[in-house]
Amino acid sequence: MSPRSAHPAVRTQLIEAAARLLDAGGRQALTTRRLAAEVGVSTMAVYTHFGGMDELVTEVVRESYARLGRALACVPETTDPVADLMALCRAYRRNALANTSLYATMLGFTPTSDDQRWGAQALQAPLSAIRRCLASGRFRPAEPLLLAHQAWCGVHGLVTLELGGYFFPPSLADQCFEALLRDFAVGSGDTVEAAARSLEASRSSRPGPAASAVQVAGPARDAAN
Repeated sequence: MSPRSAHPAVRTQLIEAAARLLDAGGRQALTTRRLAAEVGVSTMAVYTHFGGMDELVTEVVRESYARLGRALACVPETTDPVADLMALCRAYRRNALANTSLYATMLGFTPTSDDQRWGAQALQAPLSAIRRCLASGRFRPAEPLLLAHQAWCGVHGLVTLELGGYFFPPSLADQCFEALLRDFAVGSGDTVEAAARSLEASRSSRPGPAASAVQVAGPARDAAN
């Protein structure tokens, strides 16, 4: 009986275990023997599912972007584009806190061209929300992709500090996150009052079903448009 037929979920288990090993000790910590022991399978399972360790690392990165893409795709679109952008930032943070090791590996390697395409695809939802913010007049005229990256820098930086345990007390992370969302909107041209209303609305946003059409590994040809 092959490892695949004996363990239907072994592929996901191997990816998640590989992410934990990479997060804890870097690429040198990821060996076939350690990975197999972590999951409780034979070393042959790695080659059955991935062909080799390099392919496995690629799949770890791909899975991290896939989970992020699904988390963002679950955020419903409303009539308030600023609240929607804030809700997407909340989904980004939730995904990072729920998948800490996968999140750490997502940006933990020198990106390949595929990594860049996956990252660009993951940015499509916030990029769309930012375009709506601009079209509505809530944000002053600006380059949408630049704003999307600025928002990403802010949220990623906060989440990285949070996961590293650098907020004292830990509850300070929530306060900083709320202020980050509000101040990004105001800094982009929104009024303080409107940003505050959108911030409150984003707190009550409920994730919907993930869009079945999301293909994280596919090229994002219009990402720069």
